[in-house]
Amino acid sequence: QVQLVESGGGLVQAGGSLRLSCAASGIIFSAYGVGWYRQAPGKQRELVALIGGDGNTKYADSVKGRFTISRDNAKNTVYLQMNTLKPEDTAVYYCNLFGRGYNYWGQGTQVTVSS
Repeated sequence: QVQLVESGGGLVQAGGSLRLSCAASGIIFSAYGVGWYRQAPGKQRELVALIGGDGNTKYADSVKGRFTISRDNAKNTVYLQMNTLKPEDTAVYYCNLFGRGYNYWGQGTQVTVSS
């Protein structure tokens, strides 16, 4: 059984920072790539950042230069460091593991940025 648990969300003022974590169990973590997605009410889910098993990263244009994705395979955990947060970053953030023909999703964590 694969389980992904996101944490670190909360309420922050515009310009502030948060660090999200996604802890995985039940898989060989290093064999998978990981993506962070977000979804605001009434909007489509969008890809924010991704990291491959080799550590290569890609970012959506809207967060490039502000967000950083990283992973610690020894801890089976992926992180999303979010700096200079804006109200438009408000959403539920989800982590997604992909590879070996499978896709796994966490339950999401709420991020709210006030103006």
